[in-house]
Amino acid sequence: MEQPNNLIIAMQNGDEKAFSNLYTMYSEAVYGIIYSIVLDENTAEELLQDVFVKVWNNATSYSVKKGRFFTWLLNIARNAAIDETRSKAFKNRRKNLNITNFVDILTSSDSLNRATNAIGLKKFVEALKPACIKIIDLLYFKGFTQAEASKTLDLPIGTIKTRNRTCINELREMVLG
Repeated sequence: MEQPNNLIIAMQNGDEKAFSNLYTMYSEAVYGIIYSIVLDENTAEELLQDVFVKVWNNATSYSVKKGRFFTWLLNIARNAAIDETRSKAFKNRRKNLNITNFVDILTSSDSLNRATNAIGLKKFVEALKPACIKIIDLLYFKGFTQAEASKTLDLPIGTIKTRNRTCINELREMVLG
């Protein structure tokens, strides 16, 4: 299989096969992030498709100078999932769930474990300090905003921002080491 950078350039030039290869490479990880936020398979599958349509339509807006492709892709996915959870339709669907769905939600509420397993980060995230694990779980795997995480953890938003930056840098060092 080609290197991701070559595939990205080819995709940006309209190569559908390169796009298909990128989808194959990244779709499972992207699905894991989306699912960990929306906790619904059908919604996650729809959003996965929407995310990759966005990637195709906005391929030229990605620049290697702005960061890694995977990070760009995950941000698109995370934002799409968060937007979906804030939509009126999503909230209405949640209100109308039957009792068996609540059992599923409760048994699958461990977003951090499932999402980190899906993208192979579990061992790295678990090696972080407990404070980092909490912040990363809330912000990246449960879809909280920094303000929501601040209220949940009863910490000033500036502290959340600083710890998030520090924790992500620690995680980056471990992964890229």
